[in-house]
Amino acid sequence: MSLHTEPVPFTKLGFDSAYLSTFEDKTFIEGPQTARRLTNFFTLLLLATVIATYGVLSNSTATVIGAMIVAPLMGPIMATTSAVVMGSLPRALRAFALTVVGIIAVIIFSYLLSWIVPSFIISFTTNGEITSRINPGLLALLTALGAGAAGAFIVSRAEIADALGGVAIAISLVPPLCVVGISLRCGQMSAALGSFLLFMTNFLAILFAGGVVLVIIGLGKSAVLKEQLRLRRRGLILFVVCLLLVTIPLSVTAYQNITSATENANATTEVQNWLQGTSYQVDTVSVNGQVVSVTVDGTGQIKPLQQLANQLARTLGQPVLVNLRTIPAQNSASQSP
Repeated sequence: MSLHTEPVPFTKLGFDSAYLSTFEDKTFIEGPQTARRLTNFFTLLLLATVIATYGVLSNSTATVIGAMIVAPLMGPIMATTSAVVMGSLPRALRAFALTVVGIIAVIIFSYLLSWIVPSFIISFTTNGEITSRINPGLLALLTALGAGAAGAFIVSRAEIADALGGVAIAISLVPPLCVVGISLRCGQMSAALGSFLLFMTNFLAILFAGGVVLVIIGLGKSAVLKEQLRLRRRGLILFVVCLLLVTIPLSVTAYQNITSATENANATTEVQNWLQGTSYQVDTVSVNGQVVSVTVDGTGQIKPLQQLANQLARTLGQPVLVNLRTIPAQNSASQSP
């Protein structure tokens, strides 16, 4: 007769108590190897910062992905939420302090590294590695929640621990902080705030989603004292509150992005209708407040610009100023061979 009293599904999905000692050794930086492990942590963190900073500046996605794999910042974040679930305040404070020091170190180091590159080649409009991190929306939060949950499940299983690198790629931590440093060096405060918001979204998602998963699988079964249970409850509540606060600017950004995309699409349709019957074609249409910038190419006569301005004003529901740029098109037929 089996000695197990727990249901089989729970046994398979729950936290293996025999793995607890190994889990604690891997997750928490403590004991006689503390100095060596901290040295390893900061060495890898600074090297990842070098890779990520110049990967971002060179607009190299492959390089940035390499930095995500090297970066160890997810370790103390996962240690923080694990300590909260286990009801250990000292461990939670130590892990959180290490996370904060790591965050500051990355921002300062990337700020210094970016001074090697002339500011005129750092673009906040055409560099995809920068622009993709300075304007986060709700999709970033949903991605981070999934990655945080996956990360917690992976660290609780010895047999799948190698998969944590994939989570590190999905939940980008060091690159957004590098963009913060680069933005501060260039005086782009709005970009710095946007990229820091992306980091905070990822950070809080790991704490919350990771904590929920660890509670579900039973990591906190050893927390039986009232003080431990109180710490876990208050910690998870704090994670939820902070995550909700972050959701506010993310929602505003998402709404602005949707509104902007809708306006651009509607304006493009109006420009296409205005060009019907001519040889001109639309190249670009951009709505920025009350200014609509339009670029078309073609030859021959074009309809009155006032007509387009009136159509755009009716569609967008506001007075507009249309800036039209025409590119002459040239056609030439080849001679017979």
